[in-house]
Amino acid sequence: QVQLVESGGGLVQPGGSLRLSCEVSGFTFRYVQMTWVRQAPGKELEWVSDINSSGRTYYADSVKGRFTISRDNTKNTLYLQMNSLKPEDTAVYYCQMDQVRGQGTQVTVSS
Repeated sequence: QVQLVESGGGLVQPGGSLRLSCEVSGFTFRYVQMTWVRQAPGKELEWVSDINSSGRTYYADSVKGRFTISRDNTKNTLYLQMNSLKPEDTAVYYCQMDQVRGQGTQVTVSS
């Protein structure tokens, strides 16, 4: 059974940082591409970043240069380091494998 469990969200001031984690189980993590997506209130799901099995990374223009996706295959864990956070980054963040997502973690950027 595929399981994705996100953590690390919270309330942070503009300009601050957070690191999200996603612990996975039920599949061979090191062989699959992983994705972060987010959904802001009243908006559609938005792609944020991908990392493939080789470690190659891809970012939405809105987060490029501020967010870093990474993975630790020894811990079956995906990460998203978010720096220079802006109010428009406020959303529920989900990790995703194929069409399966976790329950999400709330990120709120506000002063």
